[in-house]
Amino acid sequence: MTNMANDNDLSLSDMHASSKVKTKTTTKFTTKATAQPATAPQSRSERTDRSFDAIADHFEKKVYGGLKGEIRLAVLRRDIFEYSAQMRQRLGRPLRVLDVGAGLAQIAIDLAAQGHTVVINDISANMLAKAQAHAAQTDPPLDITWHVCPYQELPAKLSTEKFDLILCHALLEWLAEPAGVMDFFDQYLMPKGALSLCFYNPASFDYRNLIMGNFNLLDNSDYKADNVKSLTPNHPVAKEEVETWLGAHRYHVIRSSGLRVFHDYAPLKRGGHTDPEAVIRMELRYSKHEPYKWLGRYLHILATRQA
Repeated sequence: MTNMANDNDLSLSDMHASSKVKTKTTTKFTTKATAQPATAPQSRSERTDRSFDAIADHFEKKVYGGLKGEIRLAVLRRDIFEYSAQMRQRLGRPLRVLDVGAGLAQIAIDLAAQGHTVVINDISANMLAKAQAHAAQTDPPLDITWHVCPYQELPAKLSTEKFDLILCHALLEWLAEPAGVMDFFDQYLMPKGALSLCFYNPASFDYRNLIMGNFNLLDNSDYKADNVKSLTPNHPVAKEEVETWLGAHRYHVIRSSGLRVFHDYAPLKRGGHTDPEAVIRMELRYSKHEPYKWLGRYLHILATRQA
């Protein structure tokens, strides 16, 4: 799914078969019927997992076509690459990596380019076709396996495989039953393996609308923007709930960061805000520190599974 469907802003692309995407990757590209977008039902029992297959082009442009996407990737790359390098040194071999709900899969493709063995999954064939096109530009060929399906269908494809590192970025807020994915992680993450969770921060919705004076939005029961093109998740998961899940499943948090801890709250672009490199540098600095990191539009938690 474009469970990587992210930034609160998020054409119909042609469906691409894997045979027409000229990549040098090791490819197993199994297409499944994609789920239909949810229509903002009120109860969790009525919700469905969200796919952004029909708006893949718009997603790519809105999420990664500007500075917000650059900030996101800068923070994730710092957090993940630092730790994955340490894991590789400790294990004495490349890592086995799984990216669940990968969307455009930039981080997973970067890890494959570093020599790791990577499995990439998303519910959207259009999103993974874009990711494959990106991967095809890398030389030498990458060791990537691709699976187009809901994450719930991955067990039939993965069999007994285990992974050193699982990435799950901007997936939780688009699942009908987000807590259920923790059982999947338990099944496929190696003991002492690492889990990278990135998810929309509902506190940032409240804070931004307080600053903007959009009090009417704060009176809504759902996290729903008044902009019809906005893809603010209607059912975000709070940090405290995620931490409860991690504790119940015996994970130990080793790093937490905020993504876009100030950029989205500055309506006037003046001073340092006119310099994108300076903005990224400051975002990287304050993404690590309290209380600023908890204001991030997204939160990143890196946790290890206890043996």
